[in-house]
Amino acid sequence: MFFALTDDQREFDGAVRSYLSERFDLAAVREVFEDVSGDGHPASLWKAAADQGWLAVTVPEDQEGLGLGLVEAQVIARALGAGAAPGPWRGTVLAAEAVRLAGSDEQKAAWLPRLATGDAVGAFTLRGSAPGTLTAVEYGGVADVVVARSADGLVLVTGATATPQGSYDGTTRLASVEAGAGEALPGATAEVIAELEARATVLVAADLAGIAREAVSRTVAYDKERSQFGVPVGSFQAIKHALADLHVAVTLAEHAVLYASYAVDAKLDGADLAVAVAKAKAGDAAVAATAAMIQYHGGIGYTWEHEAHFFYKRAKRLAGQYGDADAQREKIATLTI
Repeated sequence: MFFALTDDQREFDGAVRSYLSERFDLAAVREVFEDVSGDGHPASLWKAAADQGWLAVTVPEDQEGLGLGLVEAQVIARALGAGAAPGPWRGTVLAAEAVRLAGSDEQKAAWLPRLATGDAVGAFTLRGSAPGTLTAVEYGGVADVVVARSADGLVLVTGATATPQGSYDGTTRLASVEAGAGEALPGATAEVIAELEARATVLVAADLAGIAREAVSRTVAYDKERSQFGVPVGSFQAIKHALADLHVAVTLAEHAVLYASYAVDAKLDGADLAVAVAKAKAGDAAVAATAAMIQYHGGIGYTWEHEAHFFYKRAKRLAGQYGDADAQREKIATLTI
């Protein structure tokens, strides 16, 4: 079986990447990164996410969405990772997924169209429990609704007080959210929560795969031009072999993420194993590729002025979300032995 993106999915990927390269490049990312007092939520990027359907990707068509699946969502996530793009896209998509899978008809009608069109910002966390303090919530400070755990399942939290939390990754913003009891999502069974965690893990892994590919591509391009002893440094065996190994690792991660997204959508046996493999491979590949990006750019790679640290810091933060590579390998062992 030949398993790859369809032409439509490739076009979707190209549209996201084209917008980021032309309208929200790394210079725009740097403005967000260095504006430590800002909310990290650029209005122009959010408008594009709404206008181009990035937010509506998994929302049903009868709720103002595109009615697509996790495969298409991971296409967007990978492109956003490659662009080190800020903003609450993933939290909003996951909040919509929680409402779609576990919400009542009234909750779906109230929230899905607003989340799909960008009229509302969502956040999603499985840390902590409502009521109580929810720590390190991505974009909790700008969210209109936060999906969080409760003693009985999941709840929609609105009107919460959020306090900014520091993060070395300036491409995102974190907040501590003081959550009330919230409004219960009636369909939030243990199985649904597990599926939502799997979907969240796949989107994080896709972001990591995008980071990893961009890091390798930029490093290869630079080392073809940078010369030492009269020849490109990329011609040195120690460097080109290391970059070839990274290319293989990133390719394996990309395919693992793609398959995991399909397995979750299709509810295949072994989907949980596929998700664990994808997250382990993507986390390892992204951290290794971004570390090599810094090293193989030479002295400039270590500076604040170069963009390498955007990718490295984003990779280090995301590699630990929903279980780092070691935790995923433990899960793989449990599922297969």
